[in-house]
Amino acid sequence: MAISNNSRGILYMVVAMATFTLNDTFMKLATETVPLSQAIAVRGTLTVLALLLLARVMGVKGQALSVTDRKLLGWRTFAEVGGTITFLLALRQMPLANISAILQSLPLAVTLAAAVLLKEPVGWRRMTAILVGFCGVMMIVRPGTEGFNIWSILALISVGFIVLRDLSTRQVGAHIPSVVIALYSAVAVTIMGYAGLALESWRILSVTETLMVASAAGILILGYMFSVMAMRVGDVAIIAPFRYTSLIVAIFLGWFVFDTLPGLWTVVGAVVVVATGLYTYLRENQLHRRIVASKSSLTGTATADR
Repeated sequence: MAISNNSRGILYMVVAMATFTLNDTFMKLATETVPLSQAIAVRGTLTVLALLLLARVMGVKGQALSVTDRKLLGWRTFAEVGGTITFLLALRQMPLANISAILQSLPLAVTLAAAVLLKEPVGWRRMTAILVGFCGVMMIVRPGTEGFNIWSILALISVGFIVLRDLSTRQVGAHIPSVVIALYSAVAVTIMGYAGLALESWRILSVTETLMVASAAGILILGYMFSVMAMRVGDVAIIAPFRYTSLIVAIFLGWFVFDTLPGLWTVVGAVVVVATGLYTYLRENQLHRRIVASKSSLTGTATADR
């Protein structure tokens, strides 16, 4: 039985979110004993080698970049490095489900940033959803309580970096292959890892530690590939909400691997953020259908007038 593009896109997105969360789990386990910079450097080296191999298999060749694309890739790479270091620092100290819950605010943050920076239209309904989603984030981090600390702030900063990364990605020329964009980021993050070794000592990894970091690298490649495939089939407005499945995976892995479960306020805040995010996407999908229907109506009228 044939599967629709939307169904395939949803499947790809669910797999991507599961693999990204599984990568986070392996990195959290590895960095309990492995210096953070070394874990980033080793994972990055393996990721770069895999991406180079993938580019070769796909027949991707070097190409000249315009000044605009170089600037955008520069900003994207800067954001990737900043997002990686702040996220992994927070991940080492926070429960997996808690930091995943904070990251669920990303779609709302991207929508707000696109409205402010790219002047994309955002109606009062979506703006209200963004404000409500922000309240949900505050429920998760709870300023003024024991749960609010430097690690919560780093998690929020990582969201800001990821927003910058996604906005830059949206503006990079469509002719540049996704594997090339991923390679730029992977190389920069790897260099950052090696640079960080100036502050941390390198040590010989055990077999278990090596397997964990290598698994993180392999799973990260799968996450990159499935997330790209998800965005290239079907209706984005239908597929994008399934990003929230990462929270379910994070709660399960947090319980199964680390024997931790999120607190009540984290769960309530996550539900608020996810609900407002789903509303935003459903609203965008509704507006998109109206525009398509309007264009079809105009096309039909023009054809009838001939």
